[in-house]
Amino acid sequence: MGIVRDPVAVQILHVSGGAHHVPAADAVFVARDYGEIIWTGKKCIMGMPISFTRYILTEAKLITRVGLLNLKEDEIELYRVYDKSMKLPFGQRIVGCGTITLLSKDSDTPTKTLEKIKNPREVKRLLDAAVQEQRDKYSVRGRDMMGAS
Repeated sequence: MGIVRDPVAVQILHVSGGAHHVPAADAVFVARDYGEIIWTGKKCIMGMPISFTRYILTEAKLITRVGLLNLKEDEIELYRVYDKSMKLPFGQRIVGCGTITLLSKDSDTPTKTLEKIKNPREVKRLLDAAVQEQRDKYSVRGRDMMGAS
């Protein structure tokens, strides 16, 4: 069974305007480069997504893209994630943001942090579903990754 597409995630990708949404032209660009996208968002500054850090969640990977002219991308395979945590500091919470930290058995990125993202509870729910689907696909459990690198 595939991930149930959330109407909010679809809205984030296909509706232009608003603080939570990706402009339509940008959504097409991102979808062309990465395939099936579940969620995409930007690091927020004072509650507004005006930074040059973009997070892209696909069915199999979480990609972080940083930069304007010189881009740096880092990705993590979702089935390698073994723990997730969320921080909602008061300053971020009052503008609807939060920070999610993922721990994984990825050799180059053992810790991935999605900083100051909008709707962190919704994003964490989408991440939980995507990680579980990938673990089921590869028949991987948390105990299978202990001690592995």
